[in-house]
Amino acid sequence: MSSTLQATWLRDDDRRPPDNFILEVVQRGLAARPKRLPSWLFYDERGSELFVAICEQPEYYLTRCEIALMRAHGAEIAAALGPDVRLVEYGSGHAIKTDLLLEHLVSPVAYVPVEISPEPLRQSVQRLGERFPDVAMQPLCADFTRALRLPIAPRATRRTVIYFPGSTIGNFEAADAAVLLRKMRAEMGESGGILIGVDLKKDTALLEAAYNDAAGVTAEFTLNMLAHVNRAIGSDFDLRRFRHRARYNPMAGRIETCILSSEDQVVRVGRQQVRFRENEAMQVEYSCKYSLEDFAALAHRAGLAVREVWLDPERMFSVQYLVRA
Repeated sequence: MSSTLQATWLRDDDRRPPDNFILEVVQRGLAARPKRLPSWLFYDERGSELFVAICEQPEYYLTRCEIALMRAHGAEIAAALGPDVRLVEYGSGHAIKTDLLLEHLVSPVAYVPVEISPEPLRQSVQRLGERFPDVAMQPLCADFTRALRLPIAPRATRRTVIYFPGSTIGNFEAADAAVLLRKMRAEMGESGGILIGVDLKKDTALLEAAYNDAAGVTAEFTLNMLAHVNRAIGSDFDLRRFRHRARYNPMAGRIETCILSSEDQVVRVGRQQVRFRENEAMQVEYSCKYSLEDFAALAHRAGLAVREVWLDPERMFSVQYLVRA
C-alpha cells in the first residue's frame, strides 16, 4: 500500500445514519401521500454492488456514453481545470470514471472521494492509490448532501473542483438540485469549479429501457431498498409482494421510479402497521433529463455559469464545467 494511500482516512460523524433516524425517515415517508422513500436508502453494500451491475447492462447507455466522452475529451477537460487541482468527488462509489480524469490532470494536489458506503470507498481508494501513487488520497466516508468537513490539502491548491459524474444531479428535483449546486458553489471556493455529468433528453423508449433492463438488475436494485430497510430497522417488507416500475414523464422530463404493492397488505414499520393497497406506489427516485438550455438555467439559479460542455459522439450525455457566475 502506498504512503499516500495511508496518509488520510477520514470519517464523518454522520456517515451512517443511526437506525432510529432511518426509522423516522421511513415512517414519515410512508405517512405521506403518495408514499415515498428517499433514494439514499438504495445504497447499502448490496445496493452499491447492484448499481455497478446496472452500469454493465446493455440498455444502460449512461455509463457507456460518459466513458466514451471522457476517453475522447479527457485531456481537454483536464486542460480546462488546470494544474494543481484538488478533486473532490461526490458519491464516488467505485470511482469507475475517475481514472479517465486523473490520468490527464497536471500535478493534482489530492483526490477526495466522498462516499457513504465504506466498502466501495475503501476499494476505490486502494485501486486509485496504487495507480496514482503521487496523488494524495483523502477519502471521506460521508453523505455528500450534508455539510462536509473537507480534509486539509497536503500542499497549496490552485482550485478545488467538485466532480459529480454519472447523472446523479438528475436524482434531485429542480429546487433540491439548485440547493445542492449552491452547496457545491460554497465548497469549491472563489476560484473553484464543478465538473458535472448531465443526462440529456432523448427518445422515451431508449430512456425507459435503461431503467427496465431485460436481466432485471434494476428491479433487484430497487427492491433491495426494502431489504436494506428491513435490516436497518427490523421492518417486515416481503419483497415478493412488491415490484419495480420506472416510467418516463415527458411533461416533467424525468424517469419516475416506484415500488408497487402487488396486493393489499400490511407491513410492520417500528410500532406502526402500514397499509398498502393493491398497485399502490411508493415513489423512490426521480431521474431528471435536461436539454442544454434547461441545465444552464438551473445552474444560473445557483449562481453558476456553464463555461464548457463536452458531449459523447452520439450526443446523448454531457459533461459540463461550471464556475461562479
